[in-house]
Amino acid sequence: MQKYKDIDHDSNVESYEINDTSITVWFKGTAKPYTYSYDIAGVSHVEKMKQLAIAGDGLNSYIMLNVKYKYDR
Repeated sequence: MQKYKDIDHDSNVESYEINDTSITVWFKGTAKPYTYSYDIAGVSHVEKMKQLAIAGDGLNSYIMLNVKYKYDR
C-alpha cells in the first residue's frame, strides 16, 4: 500500500495499491478498500487511475466522474 501524495490537499483518497490489472484505493473515513479492475472498470480507466495515483493528483475526481460504481464487489 502506498500513501497518496494529494498534492493539492483536496482529495478523499488516502492510499492505493497498484497491481498488474487493477488498482485498489482506500478512501479517508472508510474501512473497506475499493478495487477497480480491468474486467469491471476497463483497461483505459484503470491505467489512467494508476497514472493519477503515482502523480498524486486528480485520482478522486477521476473516480467520481468516470468509475464511481465500477469497483469489484
